[in-house]
Amino acid sequence: QVQLVESGGGLVQAGGSLRLSCAASGSIFSLDTMGWYRQAPGKNRELVATLQNVGTTRYADSVKGRFTISRDSAKNMLYLQMNSLKPEDTAVYYCNAEGDWIYWGQGTQVTVSS
Repeated sequence: QVQLVESGGGLVQAGGSLRLSCAASGSIFSLDTMGWYRQAPGKNRELVATLQNVGTTRYADSVKGRFTISRDSAKNMLYLQMNSLKPEDTAVYYCNAEGDWIYWGQGTQVTVSS
């Protein structure tokens, strides 16, 4: 089992920045990939960014050049640095971890005002 707890969401003006954090605990050794997804009201959950154990990253086209995914393996932490935020980035952001199973955090709200 893996537990994921997100933090760092909030309200920010367009053009601002936020950093999301995800604390992972449990069977971390079993994980291959960790990432961030988001779900806006009335929309499906979508990939934001992923980071594989080998270091390969993947970003949604809508966030390329603005968001950066990173991790601190020693602290079992995953981060998402979000810069130049836009109102369309408003969503609940979920931490995701994949290995033998797929795990999700409870989500953290990000609201970007225009």
